[in-house]
Amino acid sequence: MYQDENNLYHYSYSSDDQPGQSFEPSGYQSGPQQPVQEMKPVKKNRMGLKITALALVCALLGGAVGGGAVWALGGGLGKNETSINVSSRPATQVAIQQVDGKTAMSDAEVYAANVNSVVSINTTGTSGTNFFGQPVQTASAGSGFVLTKDGYIVTNYHVVKDADTVKVTMYNGDEYEAKYVGGDEDYDIAVIKVEAADLQPVTLGDSEKLNVGDHVLAVGNPLGELTFSMSGGMVSSVNRAINVSGTPFNMIQTDASINPGNSGGPMFNQYGEAVGIVSAKYSSTGNESVEGLGFAIPINDVIAMIQDIMTNGYITNKPYLGITGGSMTEQMAAQYRYDITSGVFVYSVEEGSAADKAGLKMGDVITKVDDNDIKTMEDLTAVKKKYAAGDTSTLTVYREKQTITVELTWDAVPADQQTSQTEQEQSQNQNQNNNSQYGNGYYSNPFDIFNYFFR
Repeated sequence: MYQDENNLYHYSYSSDDQPGQSFEPSGYQSGPQQPVQEMKPVKKNRMGLKITALALVCALLGGAVGGGAVWALGGGLGKNETSINVSSRPATQVAIQQVDGKTAMSDAEVYAANVNSVVSINTTGTSGTNFFGQPVQTASAGSGFVLTKDGYIVTNYHVVKDADTVKVTMYNGDEYEAKYVGGDEDYDIAVIKVEAADLQPVTLGDSEKLNVGDHVLAVGNPLGELTFSMSGGMVSSVNRAINVSGTPFNMIQTDASINPGNSGGPMFNQYGEAVGIVSAKYSSTGNESVEGLGFAIPINDVIAMIQDIMTNGYITNKPYLGITGGSMTEQMAAQYRYDITSGVFVYSVEEGSAADKAGLKMGDVITKVDDNDIKTMEDLTAVKKKYAAGDTSTLTVYREKQTITVELTWDAVPADQQTSQTEQEQSQNQNQNNNSQYGNGYYSNPFDIFNYFFR
């Protein structure tokens, strides 16, 4: 038994549920006790009896008072145990602040300042035919963000690629049919347009100023259902090179929660500025599942291209080499008695192209572009993104058992080849992934059919 009154304690212990001896601190009056059988003395002592009687009376009176106090305290404890504490703090009002690039904002303030600039994107399309020859209808969802007041919206290319219809939903519930303006698969960017006025655009920040450890936020449409959700995390890495379906990308890596449907949405810094376009996540690698690996395209890498698409419908200064090429392999080196086993083998050179003007020939192997080593076609694709039409580069080339250098000025991709280029790159990726499957029309010898129109 445990009782507490005014920081005084009363402990009693008994075995076999029988009353036992009490141990009490000095000055503490206990409650009534069970009478204890008294051994009769051999000799009666009346004075002793009087003293004993007086002691019993005092004990009874003190016990009654003490018992009353304990009872009252026990009643109080019972009430306290069933009470519920309720805070009287008033609700926090989040003020909508203007994004000025100078004032750090709370997460709630970043969301309030930008949620009206984020859009949910839903697309429909067709993908082949079914057993009965009927077209198969497809639907997908993604995210985007408003770039201009008059309705230009940025998203990922893979969100709106091959879509028959594109529907945009604003935070206030307004819906618009969007028109595809243009995009580029190499950079996974696209621009769509809605007929609207006075939309709220985002404020773009400088992705070059991001540091590992900086706080970032992603707002979008995960799973196509949880619209206008925000997740937060840190910058895990900057300038992270990753490969998506055979295409190299330079990315911002983050541990913010990224899920299907977030693609195309904005990544904000702690000042409320859009510094990236959420694009991809790794959910597994091999047989291992992974967490916290999300990626966004740095806005500095693509903003000039986005503006180009808005004006011309495509990237007018996208570098163009003008070769058909493929990755060099040990098998090819042995078959054709080359001294090198890596690089980009040139199958053909387009007449009048940048490669033709630089003097490249069929059978050449490109091993360097300026100071960048080229070991595979993916390396060349990645390096190409560092240049624009009109830039000049020095190519290191293996030719007839010798190493030479040539000067090359990059051309621009012709407008009429923007679409065909994408189709040829898709075919190339399929060949790379399935080049040992003879039954499906793919060949193991890349000299037979392994062609790639590099743009």
